Amino acid sequence: MSAEPLAMEPGGTLVEAVMAVVRQRIATRSLAPGARAPSLRRLAETLGVSKSTVVEAYDRLAADGAIVARPGSGFYVTRRTRPLSLAPRERPADRAIDPLWIMRQSLDQGGGALRPGCGWLPPHWLPDAALRRALRGLARDDDADLAEYDSPLGFAPLRRHLADRLDGRGIEAAPDRILLTDSGTQAIDLVCRFLLQPGDTVLLDDPCYFNFQTILRAHRATVVGVPYTPSGPDLDAFARAAAEHRPKLYVTNATLHNPTGASLPAASVHRLLKLAEAHDIVVVEDDIFADFETEPAPRLAAFDGLDRVIHIGSFSKTLSAAVRCGFVAARADWIEGIADLKLATLMGNGSLAAQLVHRMLVDGGYRRHLDGLRARLARSMGETARRLEAAGLTLWAEPRGGMFLWAALPDGLDSAEVARRALQRGVVLAPGNVFSPSGTAGSYLRFNAAQCADPRVFEAVARAMEDAGAGGGDG
Repeated sequence: MSAEPLAMEPGGTLVEAVMAVVRQRIATRSLAPGARAPSLRRLAETLGVSKSTVVEAYDRLAADGAIVARPGSGFYVTRRTRPLSLAPRERPADRAIDPLWIMRQSLDQGGGALRPGCGWLPPHWLPDAALRRALRGLARDDDADLAEYDSPLGFAPLRRHLADRLDGRGIEAAPDRILLTDSGTQAIDLVCRFLLQPGDTVLLDDPCYFNFQTILRAHRATVVGVPYTPSGPDLDAFARAAAEHRPKLYVTNATLHNPTGASLPAASVHRLLKLAEAHDIVVVEDDIFADFETEPAPRLAAFDGLDRVIHIGSFSKTLSAAVRCGFVAARADWIEGIADLKLATLMGNGSLAAQLVHRMLVDGGYRRHLDGLRARLARSMGETARRLEAAGLTLWAEPRGGMFLWAALPDGLDSAEVARRALQRGVVLAPGNVFSPSGTAGSYLRFNAAQCADPRVFEAVARAMEDAGAGGGDG
């Protein structure tokens, strides 16, 4: 009997080719749910491969859930088959532009898309070689713990290092007042779980980082926006909102604000903390852009001494988005309660990411990486600002560092419509109202200067502005 020819993908293996044959039979229902798969010997003979190749293919298919082994009987197709689909899944390009729109589009577009609206650095800007060295070093270290849960607060050497780093920014936080988390976002979520009840009011900057809104919505909190200025929140408006709504929390980026790039001056920090004290408001300071700073700015947590300020950080922006590691620093009784919540929801801390981040931070290469990164960002910010102004956009402010520029469109154009038009050209923009709790930033776009090097970004913006101006919202 002649063997059935195998279709080999370029660079593929025999095992993958055998898996593809079985998957195709399942997809076309020639192997129906519950049916017994061909025996190892029979399939090996049919396809002209070794029995060991089929064994590995079946093992991998079983790991994927496509088939299941029944001892003494063979392999059977699972009953959890997906519906037959002959067309690729459509991307959700037409979904409503809500606070998660940028994230969905940035992550869902193909590799050729341009993402000037996303909130992270291009991968080639990150210390890939250093990360690989740290991974190899961790794998070779017999003392590294690769299998156990970590302590409730997380990897102690990293917490000690973080305490020293925070001290350099004027924030006194002993290692036992620092809890490691999987990200800055998880830190905020845990704080909300710990301090909020459904219906509690939270003040946010308007505009603010869009995911603050989605997290608070998940916790059924009431969001009240406070107008944001180049010097921070409008403090008169903050005082009125605090008196009227009696908020439980205020969540902000005090330094290199997202999306505007602004930083709080010392005078604003002092008055803001006085208002928080007078109205019994807990302040959550999200400081994940700290390492992008070229000049140190005052921290709310430094002025407050971690009394009513909770300080949050992360390394996703400067090291790797794939290595999830953040932290929260707060007063001791709050850290204990937040750590208990993390234990209850995640069953402890995984130490791999924390050990990896610690290795990279204590290596002198991280400091050199940041020096080069800040210089590169400064050049990109200047060039992006120039090109935006040449395209007719108006910068809201000139940030002192970081990667974000907040710019107003000309002629009353709607940024949501411009973003839709740009998406048709494979360019993901960040329309203003995803950042605005009040929906009053419809003429603004946020640009990530690190993602604006390709001239096609500005060509697409110009064409999208023309189309939006000519066609309005009809396409």
